[in-house]
Amino acid sequence: MFLGLLKTISYLLLFYYGFKFLARLFAPFLIKKATETIKKKAAQQFREQERQQQEAAVKEGETIIDKKPGGTQESKKSVGDYVDFEEID
Repeated sequence: MFLGLLKTISYLLLFYYGFKFLARLFAPFLIKKATETIKKKAAQQFREQERQQQEAAVKEGETIIDKKPGGTQESKKSVGDYVDFEEID
């Protein structure tokens, strides 16, 4: 039983230090790949946004009305219930 416990602890330590070593070995590569991917996505979004702005650019002298003017707005008469409070002495 004691040897089984030592064997298990040694396997756990071996796995821990092995994982730690491999993480130090491959982490810079993985981080570099992740940052490159994020850069590409950001550049693509920027280009797409810039293209959309150029397509939607208003020519000089051109007038665009986005919404039609509304008529007279009626005030909302039923705002809630009226409560008459009494003063307590």
